[in-house]
Amino acid sequence: MLTSPDRRAFLAASTSALLAAGAAAQPNEKIHVAILGVRGRGKDLLREFAACDDVEIAYLCDPDLNVVPAALKVLPSRHSRQPKVVQDLRLVLEDKSVDAVVVATPDHWHALATVWACQADKHVYVEKPISHNLIEGRRMVEAARRYKRVVQVGTQRRSSLTLQQAAEFIKGGGLGKIPFARAWIAGHRKTIGKKADAPVPAKVDYNLWLGPAPTRPFNPNRFHYEWHWFWDYGTGELGNNGIHGLDTIRMLTGLDGPTRISAGGGRYFDDDRETPDTHIATFDFLGGTTVVWEHRIWAKTGLRNKSFGIELVGEKATLFSDGSSWSIDGEPEDKTRKAAGVSHVRNFLDCIKSGNRPNADIEEGHKSTRLCHLGNIAYRLGRTLSFDPATETIAGDTEASALLGRTYRKGFELPNKV
Repeated sequence: MLTSPDRRAFLAASTSALLAAGAAAQPNEKIHVAILGVRGRGKDLLREFAACDDVEIAYLCDPDLNVVPAALKVLPSRHSRQPKVVQDLRLVLEDKSVDAVVVATPDHWHALATVWACQADKHVYVEKPISHNLIEGRRMVEAARRYKRVVQVGTQRRSSLTLQQAAEFIKGGGLGKIPFARAWIAGHRKTIGKKADAPVPAKVDYNLWLGPAPTRPFNPNRFHYEWHWFWDYGTGELGNNGIHGLDTIRMLTGLDGPTRISAGGGRYFDDDRETPDTHIATFDFLGGTTVVWEHRIWAKTGLRNKSFGIELVGEKATLFSDGSSWSIDGEPEDKTRKAAGVSHVRNFLDCIKSGNRPNADIEEGHKSTRLCHLGNIAYRLGRTLSFDPATETIAGDTEASALLGRTYRKGFELPNKV
């Protein structure tokens, strides 16, 4: 996982709540939480949730039981209750004592786990990108609203007091009109090489791991973490880290949905990846703003000699942010506004108790994630898309429209209506 943006070190702060989001827990009650997916980011979130005095970790759930022992080791000593360990998340959702679930699965499971959890009256903290495709994201929003659940997205910059101050600076006219914005990442990732299909490892329920995705032979390059680079399971680097940059731009500017999307790039290193290692996506918005995403995950560094960053180029000034601090070009270095705040996880827990909307509400997460999906569709088809943000449709392109959703395996279908 990339250390930039460094999500584990990122500090955040809660903001004013917006709207009631359903029945709230009593302020002093323990919140019983299940972690779905406990390797990598899931293990990090397990540590964060378990550190909260008002949280009881009720379940660890992962189709791969091999990753559970390492996850158990991060529980603090005061956490006297041993969580139940299961492979099938449906067993978690059947337990009425569970208040909330943390969805840290591969992308292709995010929507189904979230919708099912809302239907089972669980609140949800879902990792980014929220969905595997655009239709899934809209269904997740509908489920959160219908069942009045708090659904927080793991885009921590939404909780940053520092970036909220940047948003107020922009809203107050500090940059003037903003015709252009850019976000980028350069990950210096190694090639994943080429690997042959192999037997399913012991203690892995591969059928559950596949879930909604098509049946394919087990391959280590399509399994732990490397699943990001295959269209059946992941959304490439645009979904993996582009979501952070694009969501921050939307947070700062208030941009909603694009009307025209184009993309270029390719796979220039010879390995098993399907998603591009080099990708530029361009989004044109009503009102005259163009946003560009750029990744070259093989490079040591990116623009401004920064591995991750965003720029807002305004008529009065240009704002740069590395995701935690921000500055205006031409200002002295000591004017840089650095990150300050409290936990994004804490904001989620507080909203469960208050019934308020969280800082990174599912609707905003969906609007940012749909940029990633559209940028990927434009790349895969090699042509410009015309998008209607109000109806979330692509005009005059049946092939592109088909990529707004997917076909699901029997038993793992996303509901047409929630």
